[in-house]
Amino acid sequence: MPFDFILPDLGEGITEGEIRKWLVKEGETIEEHQAIIELETDKAVVEVPSPKKGKIVKINKEEGEIVKVGEVLMTITEEGETVTERPKSVSVVGILPEEEEQILATPSIRLYAKELGVNLEIVKGTGPGGSITKEDVLKASEKTKKAEDQYGFIERVPLKGIRRTISKNLLIAQQTTVFVTIMEEADVTDLWNIREKEKKVLEEKGVHLTFLPFFIKAVQHSLIEHPYLNASIDTEKEEIIIKKYYNIGIAVNTPDGLIVTVIKNVDKKTVLDLASEIQDLSQKARDRTIKLEDMKGSSFTFSNWGHFGGTFATPVINYPDAAILGTGRISDKPWVKDGQITIRKILPLSLTFDHRITDGADAAAFLSKTVQYLEDPTLLFIESA
Repeated sequence: MPFDFILPDLGEGITEGEIRKWLVKEGETIEEHQAIIELETDKAVVEVPSPKKGKIVKINKEEGEIVKVGEVLMTITEEGETVTERPKSVSVVGILPEEEEQILATPSIRLYAKELGVNLEIVKGTGPGGSITKEDVLKASEKTKKAEDQYGFIERVPLKGIRRTISKNLLIAQQTTVFVTIMEEADVTDLWNIREKEKKVLEEKGVHLTFLPFFIKAVQHSLIEHPYLNASIDTEKEEIIIKKYYNIGIAVNTPDGLIVTVIKNVDKKTVLDLASEIQDLSQKARDRTIKLEDMKGSSFTFSNWGHFGGTFATPVINYPDAAILGTGRISDKPWVKDGQITIRKILPLSLTFDHRITDGADAAAFLSKTVQYLEDPTLLFIESA
């Protein structure tokens, strides 16, 4: 009997995803547990397996389409079985049952329409049986352009995938938290010299040492003394949840947008451990092969935009974390040290915190303590794991 395979519950509160790529085709025989699609969720790209063996007689969703949990992805039959009792399971090319009102377009036409930003639901087909042709899509595209080009050429880009998730999460953070940003500078000249020295040694071991592991250790030690920055809030129970663990989220820039990876138990790891793990997770994030468990459970978040340029900013909290620390570009600046003006390596820091959870005095003290660790990096090695 024909079997409709619906998108299963993937856990982690995931309710929908975008079909990135079909790994199978109509008419193909598949095995149980064989991966059938690459699905991009708001967490990661996952492969969805088939629940049973059989032949694919109908694929119901296109690549690039958003599918919700519970919607039918495809129809499978056992080998040798027919689907005459399922008249709705037919190809998109040709004449469909009248009650279906499906779009008559080949996959190549659908892709062409997607590239031009044309909604096929409003296109009247002039091909055989009312099917949509390339000329129909082009004509619809020209009409859309005329309606929208009164001030010049524009391009409409669908808000989907990672960008859609970022948009949703940032809106939640803005509407939920009461955030304030304070800023400070740190003289990281000594840290710069230590990093330059250690970097050459670690490169021989295949590890690229950035400033990030040092920044993370400085933050972790400061959080021990200022626990309300390592917290979240339960508004229903009216409780502040102070985390007794130190899981630092790191914003990673990818071609699709920012992804926050999470390094667990930072207090139990050395600078070398962190450097290796950051390198590994960052690459997986860019390749979209990162696992869901590596993207959840943060207690504090760190964002480094310095290598792109810029100094201070107002980073948005990675809700429900209580705070996020951002670092800008390290630059040479005149600085007073031991009563003398000299040129030093200066790091700009921007701390955004949820004012519902902690006050400005505690946040400022936390930032000052972090600066102290960064300016005297020997403390990081003395107090580190």
